[in-house]
Amino acid sequence: MSRHQTPSSHGPDDDAHWADVEARNARADGLFFYAVRTTGVYCRPSCGARTPRRENVRFFATADEAEAAGFRPCKRCRPRAGSATGHAELMAELCRYIEAADTPPSLAQLSAKAGLSAYHLQRVFKSIVGLTPREFARAKRAQRLRGRLPSSSSVTTALYEAGYGSSGRLYEESAQVLGMSPKHYRQGGRDQRIRFGIGQCSLGAILVAASETGVCAILLGDDPDALARALQDAFPRAELIGGDAAFEDWMARVIGFIDVADAPFELPLDLRGTAFQQRVWAALQRVPPGTTVTYTELAQRIGAPRAIRAVAAACAANTLAVAIPCHRVIRLDGSLAGYRWGVARKRALLEREAGASRRRDAA
Repeated sequence: MSRHQTPSSHGPDDDAHWADVEARNARADGLFFYAVRTTGVYCRPSCGARTPRRENVRFFATADEAEAAGFRPCKRCRPRAGSATGHAELMAELCRYIEAADTPPSLAQLSAKAGLSAYHLQRVFKSIVGLTPREFARAKRAQRLRGRLPSSSSVTTALYEAGYGSSGRLYEESAQVLGMSPKHYRQGGRDQRIRFGIGQCSLGAILVAASETGVCAILLGDDPDALARALQDAFPRAELIGGDAAFEDWMARVIGFIDVADAPFELPLDLRGTAFQQRVWAALQRVPPGTTVTYTELAQRIGAPRAIRAVAAACAANTLAVAIPCHRVIRLDGSLAGYRWGVARKRALLEREAGASRRRDAA
């Protein structure tokens, strides 16, 4: 086989890559590169050059791999110049900078450090990390607060140690990121009221719970009692109360969202997780119904290509079944293993969404 010859078989992600090339999907830039055997050139997925024949195309994870195979960079899209691969490394560096800062750096400070305009930095950071710099800093600050509250001498001390200022919005913001007041969080959720209900959906038993902030749990299973115990374990000191008529409407909307694959989820969510977990969950929410993504691709999308196991752990930590669609993540070989609510439910959800997608396309 010559060095430019196309292999006789394709990898498990090649079809998705080819779809990105055909669509000139700029959001795929940096996630992979494609090379054309007949021209000896490799490009970004968004390259404006004429689309090559599929049988002449090879895919590479990095520009270095493409060049090692004998391909040269395209002069039109310049795949190495300001590539998303370089951007991912730069955004990972900025994430570490934000995490190490005592107070959140301003957008101007981040812009100067990155050597990018504020507008360009904001756009690139969100496309790679899944959050704006401000949102990422807020999530990291909330993570610090959760770590300090149980052992600090007072709530105020924990707030200042976590990097919160002295403005009147301090308690308001901290309550939003904790899902309860700092005092209640410090007490393990004591006195917090969580409404919940248990019912049946097409996937079996379902438990839906909501705090004052929004839906905080959507649990699936076979045993309703086991779901109730899981909720108690998650909120050991909270006051769990049965849902009223308004909550029953919320529960019906959640069940409808699960049973009707293309229904939008429009209820507020109470997301509780580390900064990294929230990056993963934000990226998951951008995976369209009827499509899948591998753990490797998901890690690349959040700018952490080596954190594949951590990405899988973040998916497993998700307690908002279907609303945070971790069922759309598959292994590199296409298998469906690794779903908190059972592989059978994962398969059913994917088949349902694929069917809804086909019906939309046919309409």
